Amino acid sequence: MNRDAKILSAIAVAILGAALGLMVYVNAPGGGVAASDDTGDASAPLTIKNANAPTAAAGKLAIDFKLKDLRGKTISLSSLRGKVVFLNIWATWCGPCREEMPSIENLYEKLGGDRDFVILAVSQDTDGGAAVAPYMRTNGFKFDALLDPDNEVGEAYDVSGIPETFIIDRNGRIVAHHLGPYDWSNPEIRDALRELLNSKTG
Repeated sequence: MNRDAKILSAIAVAILGAALGLMVYVNAPGGGVAASDDTGDASAPLTIKNANAPTAAAGKLAIDFKLKDLRGKTISLSSLRGKVVFLNIWATWCGPCREEMPSIENLYEKLGGDRDFVILAVSQDTDGGAAVAPYMRTNGFKFDALLDPDNEVGEAYDVSGIPETFIIDRNGRIVAHHLGPYDWSNPEIRDALRELLNSKTG
């Protein structure tokens, strides 16, 4: 099994376990349908998503965007090419998002020391920084939160429910996609991301 297939398989196996536990969430309004590549290849990129909305599916190039962070600095996805990006779409009012956030902070603490690993938590809060800044501060979250009150990224990525997460490799390609809350402190995910980081080409 080549390096890319091994990485994708590790991510897919870990996320697939979570997918099985998301049946209630998936069947809720706006939820997605657990699905994988039609070939049945376990090494194929995994998408847990409504099959009718494939525009930001795993295996495709991630769509560029520009958003401001809580300091007012504009960050574009294209400026991060060459890094591994963990892109999470969320909102402070979303219960499953709040449930998931501590595990994202745990992932940040474990991998944030690697300058080639970036977490971007894109908030859909219509109140922008007024809602997001105190939430991040109160909970002690240190990863980057971006403000998207007009839901531009959500629409570009065909987000059908939050939280929704995309893992993007160094070449700007989506290598894994997960709809719903997940425990991102899972060691298998962390190891797969480390292997992705150790690759200088993908």
